[in-house]
Amino acid sequence: MRIFLGLITPFAVYIVITLLHIVIPVKRIRGYVKNERTGEVMNYRINGKFVLLASILLWFLLGFFNIVPYVWLYETRWLGLIGACVIGLAFSFYIVCKHPSAGKSFLADLWFGRVKDARLKDGLIDAKLWFYLIGAVMLQLNVLSAAAYHITNVEPINYGFILCCAMLTWFCFDYLAFEKIHLWTYDFIAERVGFKLGFGCLAFYPYFYCVALWFTAHRPDPGFPTWLTILFGALFLCGWALTRGANMQKYFFKTAPDKKFLWIKPEVIGDGTHSLLVNGYWGASRHINYLGEIIQALAIALAVGFPGVWPVWLYPAYYIALLFTRQADDDKICKAKYGELWDQYTQKVKYRIIPFIY
Repeated sequence: MRIFLGLITPFAVYIVITLLHIVIPVKRIRGYVKNERTGEVMNYRINGKFVLLASILLWFLLGFFNIVPYVWLYETRWLGLIGACVIGLAFSFYIVCKHPSAGKSFLADLWFGRVKDARLKDGLIDAKLWFYLIGAVMLQLNVLSAAAYHITNVEPINYGFILCCAMLTWFCFDYLAFEKIHLWTYDFIAERVGFKLGFGCLAFYPYFYCVALWFTAHRPDPGFPTWLTILFGALFLCGWALTRGANMQKYFFKTAPDKKFLWIKPEVIGDGTHSLLVNGYWGASRHINYLGEIIQALAIALAVGFPGVWPVWLYPAYYIALLFTRQADDDKICKAKYGELWDQYTQKVKYRIIPFIY
């Protein structure tokens, strides 16, 4: 029975998150992406931060009343991962087979997807918003369960591990608190709905992102000095400041082109049709936000205090592989869209991700 319950846990959690997303009041936001069929700018139902808070409250109440132990998600994590993989695979095949081919092989269509904007009941559920909501909330619950296990079963407590949990919690809250900002990011603008996005958010995101916790929750304090733990926390905040600042500057530029962000007056180049931001965060490198995400991942791996446990490095390694590849794809898309203007931009902003290095 325990095996069966562990396997269906993500399915039950995803249903609850979906119901909360439907019933909790929303703010309707006009995004950046246009509907492929109608050409109209799409509207989105935003309530992620409230769904996250409601989910945490439910998790707390279930544990408080001894209905579901706080450590359940951690102790059944491998079973939950299997169940989430099944859900991710099933959804990926369903969403791809439902739509006509994008002109590529079936495997390419399965990986990248065939449709850019998949929606249910006129936007009641938008696939991309739903994916990231599911991923962020499930990740947060996995983090809380791992923290509960560590606190109740390990002595002395590793405060670096608790810091790592706090970092991942910040990551989840930050994403959903600024949910509307991400409507102007690469995922919503360029990506289609297939295995990469569907499986990635339903299985990979909520379980892999906390991989450092999986392999260190049972380990006691390694004895790192307090100042070093604080330094890892500061490193994480530096990465966050780069990512969040860059995304916010881009959002303000897209929605209010003449508005300053952090006292930075927008400097642009244009061709009469398009304009590109070339100062502030976006003057330092073309994808400075990617650098911030990689720095955050490195800080999370370091914070747990066991650099010799190789699985803790899987998370930053994944981000490096993902974002350096995405940078190349994004540059190709931008070159096709902006033409000579993109050449001018790359001459002015020479570095791709890391200022003065790459």
